[in-house]
Amino acid sequence: MTDTPRLADGYEISTDTDRIDVARVHHWLSTDAYWALGRTRDKQELAVAGSLNFGVFDTASGAQVAYARVVTDRATFAWLCDVYVEPAVRGKGIGTALVAAVRDHLRPHGLRRILLATADAHGVYEKIGFRPLERPGRWMALVLDRHPCDTP
Repeated sequence: MTDTPRLADGYEISTDTDRIDVARVHHWLSTDAYWALGRTRDKQELAVAGSLNFGVFDTASGAQVAYARVVTDRATFAWLCDVYVEPAVRGKGIGTALVAAVRDHLRPHGLRRILLATADAHGVYEKIGFRPLERPGRWMALVLDRHPCDTP
């Protein structure tokens, strides 16, 4: 088991969906996240409503500085997605601490696995224990709506 990284002083993590700044998260993802470029506000609101949400907040200002979303049945499986850290606070370990908090929050549910997909942040996730699929040939996907980030 990997140790839980400490969140930088002056920040806190919350799973209170009412605290999520949906407008801010939508802006981040739809304009700066390769996997969600162009996502509509309506689609983002549906995603938030149907997910377990994690926000990182600046304790002085209350402003949200990072976000992660988990789609899960809270019994066997979880998919970690939409992990985003505001550029101004990157490099402080906030993303690593956020993903560790997600892992630790889900651990008591006895899930078999937490999956995620990333094109460029493998190092962040490896710090918390994520590894490439051992048998990727067993996994399949049904793509219903192709997105530009889906191309090899």
